[in-house]
Amino acid sequence: MVNTRRTDTPDPAAAPQLVQANSATRALNILGDRWTLMILYLAFRRVRRFDEFQSRIGLARSLLIDRLRRLVAAGILRKERYQERPSREEYRLTKMGLDLHSLALMIIRWEKRWFFDPANPAHRIRHSCGKEFSPQFLCGDCGELVSPRDVYVIDGPGAAFEPSPPPRAQRRSIVPAGSLNNGDPMLDRAFQVLGDRWTSHVIASAFLGRRRFNDFQSALGVAPNILSDRLSRLTEMGVLRRELYQERPKRWEYRLTEAGRDLYPLIAELNRWGDAWLATEAGPPLVTYHRSCNHVLEPRIACDQCQQAVTAFNLTMG
Repeated sequence: MVNTRRTDTPDPAAAPQLVQANSATRALNILGDRWTLMILYLAFRRVRRFDEFQSRIGLARSLLIDRLRRLVAAGILRKERYQERPSREEYRLTKMGLDLHSLALMIIRWEKRWFFDPANPAHRIRHSCGKEFSPQFLCGDCGELVSPRDVYVIDGPGAAFEPSPPPRAQRRSIVPAGSLNNGDPMLDRAFQVLGDRWTSHVIASAFLGRRRFNDFQSALGVAPNILSDRLSRLTEMGVLRRELYQERPKRWEYRLTEAGRDLYPLIAELNRWGDAWLATEAGPPLVTYHRSCNHVLEPRIACDQCQQAVTAFNLTMG
């Protein structure tokens, strides 16, 4: 059983701040939680039953029930009865849930580029062409590789302001990180990047050109102490670097490092998934264009060996 303590208790009297709508932000409001990510990681490994989730994660029953309920309510998992007496149900990925596979591929891509470990099965994935490969993030129209410098963003038909997400009344585990991920450094780094929504929000905001503390705070509606903590974490991880832009008083900008910029395909896939599943009737709040062909970016993930599409169904672990 995991020992927990309550942190970041929301103030029900506080009025929500309005922030610019963003599909990646909407996605992270659902996915940006380490327990949620662990459940999804296991679901992609064909874990389906409550008891198996609980034994693999070591999560308190009440918290596991809560996270599974959220994922079902969001449409990412569905419950399916597998036993009548007594009634028992299992949890299966929906089409919406299976569409998250591209995010996992973009994590693997980043990991292989910056932390390659030949002993890690996820770093030895094999495509249906028969070869080990690294996933490529391509423009679906012209087929070129896409980096953050290759795109520009404009307001979309769904551009608007919406309430910033309230602080969660969540329990923070004090169990050692290795107990959550079986000592897998790749999972640990993935949880650091995606398993805390404010960390991910800061990264996504940095890709929109924000660099200064007040700009991040205004855009995200995040408490100053939380923002300071996340900026420090990302600097320690090497995703951001600090640059002094004013001497008296000292003030700093936070800029993406090379490793940080290389997270762009992950953020772009969060945005694509959010556009596909979480956009309002008005449409996506932001539209991304590929500079080379000047078409709306519709990403395609391909094998770097044969250039054919990669899906959840045409690859195996090494």
